[in-house]
Amino acid sequence: MKFSDLGLSSELLSQIEKMGYSEPTPIQQQSIPPALQGRDILGCAQTGTGKTAAFAIPIIEQILAGKARNAHPYALVLAPTRELADQIRETFSNLLPPGKAEVALLVGGAAMQPQLKALKRGAQIIVATPGRLLDHLLRSGLVLDRIGLFVLDEADRMLDMGFMPQVERILRYLPRERQSLLFSATMPPSLGMIEHRTLRDPVKVSVAPSGTAAEGIEHEVYAVDPRSKSELLAHLLKTVPGPTLVFVKTKVGAEQVFQMVKGMGEKAELLHGDRSQSERNRALELFKEGACRVLVATDVASRGLDIEGIAHVINYDMPTDPEGYVHRSGRTARAGAVGRASLFVSFGETTELKVIERMIGHQIEEGEIPSGILTHTALAPMLRPQASAFGSRRRGAPRRYV
Repeated sequence: MKFSDLGLSSELLSQIEKMGYSEPTPIQQQSIPPALQGRDILGCAQTGTGKTAAFAIPIIEQILAGKARNAHPYALVLAPTRELADQIRETFSNLLPPGKAEVALLVGGAAMQPQLKALKRGAQIIVATPGRLLDHLLRSGLVLDRIGLFVLDEADRMLDMGFMPQVERILRYLPRERQSLLFSATMPPSLGMIEHRTLRDPVKVSVAPSGTAAEGIEHEVYAVDPRSKSELLAHLLKTVPGPTLVFVKTKVGAEQVFQMVKGMGEKAELLHGDRSQSERNRALELFKEGACRVLVATDVASRGLDIEGIAHVINYDMPTDPEGYVHRSGRTARAGAVGRASLFVSFGETTELKVIERMIGHQIEEGEIPSGILTHTALAPMLRPQASAFGSRRRGAPRRYV
């Protein structure tokens, strides 16, 4: 199937061609036709499969068809993080024919005045994070009563971050008669409530089981003593070439690892929630442009960030949930590419590893640790290998750590 087979306008097809795309991805093939017919959509697809264009293309097509009224917002897209919201805005900017519509980006950590100016110019598309959108609704007189199409992106992440009460408040400002699209990388049972509240007789599309890791990723696990994690990180940075994303659990930890990586002589940037929006934007831009090789980040970077060419994702700290591993590792091997995901596991974290392995559907191979770097058998030398919570690395051969 080609984009030209979807019945899109010549203006939009021209923009899609300029971006170098000719064939829609599976989630786009399944979502765009019913969305163009005005149906609600419940979409589930693993990260990196083109979900953003799956809703951006129908929105733009409806605007080109004259459904939007001048000076009134027609489409609202909610995203959980500033970075994801900005990437969605960028996708709209690339797909929109020149002069056809204005996009307003409403995110926290950025000045209100430019956002107010974009709204006053008559933005027909609003891309926002929940908190900042509520600020505009309550303080600047923003009116959303003519919204014709509402998108809730990364809905499972919205749940994880505790945004659903804010989303519920925002829904009260929207007209009941509207089209709604809900996209998520996973479909936890708790999502059922917001699905019921948001969608009417939705078309359900899914291109991968919930929590499936992307193809093309080589997964490796390293059983490392916490005292030697920095040494193992240095080893991997030296031996695995290419742009590398290092995930750390806490903001303080990310600062420490960032300083360590710079001390190793690597060009690095830092991304976490306490950095200003300008600092976060600068870090992403330098990483995208190749001006730095390593980006150290908390899970603020685990969802939706579409950066081409990331060769290696290193889970320096265990993610807080198994889905987090899927989303972190999904920053590499995007759009059919290949990549590598490394997971550091220390004493007491083997249960979490087993859950991750069950989720992705296979056992993760054990990476080789150079001599001189402590494995976490050093913490429990008397434990028997056959008692390992990991199970066997291969048939008949138990792993050597617990």
